[in-house]
Amino acid sequence: MTDMLSRPGAPGGDSAPPPGPVDAVPTKPVIVSAVLSAGACLLTGLLTCTAVAVIGWLAATFGGASGAIRAGASAWLVAHKAGVTLGAGTISIAPLGLTLFFAWCLYRGGKSAARSSGADQTKDLILLSAVYAGVYGLGGLIVALLTADGALHVSPLSAFLGTTSLAVVAGTVGVLVESGAAADIADATPPGLRDAVPAAAAAVLTVIAVASVLYGVLLAIHFSRVTAMLELLDAGVIGSIVLFALCLMLVPNMILYGVSFLAGPGFQLGTGTTIAPTGVDVGNLPALPLLAAVPADGSTPTYLLVLTALVPLGAGAVAGLIVVRRGRAEQHADALGWDAFALRGGIAAVLAGVAFYVLMALSGGSAGPGRMAAVGIPAALPAAGVLTAGMAIGAAITAAVVAARRPAEPEPEPER
Repeated sequence: MTDMLSRPGAPGGDSAPPPGPVDAVPTKPVIVSAVLSAGACLLTGLLTCTAVAVIGWLAATFGGASGAIRAGASAWLVAHKAGVTLGAGTISIAPLGLTLFFAWCLYRGGKSAARSSGADQTKDLILLSAVYAGVYGLGGLIVALLTADGALHVSPLSAFLGTTSLAVVAGTVGVLVESGAAADIADATPPGLRDAVPAAAAAVLTVIAVASVLYGVLLAIHFSRVTAMLELLDAGVIGSIVLFALCLMLVPNMILYGVSFLAGPGFQLGTGTTIAPTGVDVGNLPALPLLAAVPADGSTPTYLLVLTALVPLGAGAVAGLIVVRRGRAEQHADALGWDAFALRGGIAAVLAGVAFYVLMALSGGSAGPGRMAAVGIPAALPAAGVLTAGMAIGAAITAAVVAARRPAEPEPEPER
């Protein structure tokens, strides 16, 4: 006897309705999506800064609400590297914690714009990124014009360039990732360079992690200075919240100063000051708890000099291991020799050095009049060069040694 299996739609079987058409996700025009997303990012950043400024105004006993709003808008502009002139001094040092927050918002906004517009053609993606950055930059220009009042002055050109630049970088990355163009670009990139990028990122994160630990240890050692500064300021509850927010925004700057310290050239916290492994000459500092980790004037411990050599080499070794691991997963990995892996390690070190130079250059600026007119890393290029050399040596040697010790393939067993 033959069993007859019934199937949907067959005579005598369970009939099922044919699937209905899938509803298409509604999309907005490219320009509309870009304008809405850029406006949302602009309002998010301004409201965040203004809220902190208003909280500080509530704790103060002078000034008005309009001044607090201008202060918040000025902080938003400074975070985009737009210098703000206040009386005889200029504030151009960007709190990188706030800058990173705005970059993350712009990245998410770029993804949202690409998703809502459904753009996938090259011309549409270019238009979307251009309008997105242009609208955000135009907003920065308008904020600069509205913020200027009396002694407070902001260059509209620097505001437009600073805001537009950040929107171009972060927003375009978000657009490319959401649209899938980033994956296409990665597939079209040569394997050597494609493997060097994550290796460079790992090297950068390794050095930053060591600098963060060093800064945390020094801050814990000098914790008595922190409590003394807080007692001296006597900011109250609301004032302490604002002070904590300010310190939190400046933590990435201090970590990058620690990176330059590990590189050797060091950094400065005022005109004529030096904080380096070879010695410290800084004098009196502002009563900011974040600066309690700065060593006292004089010579520095010997172990810090050792770290200046070990940290770049260790970061390079991490990059070399990642290069070999990713390279061995390629289709034609057997054709690569140890010299190819060493070259990729060197490329990763160069990319990491460029990233460090950009970050260290962005971390400095002017923090006010007088001796605080010069804060940051004046020797950013030599510091990045020292780090690049150390990472290149560590990456090339590690990649070459690990690749040369490739396990031999098992020999086939003789036939019986």
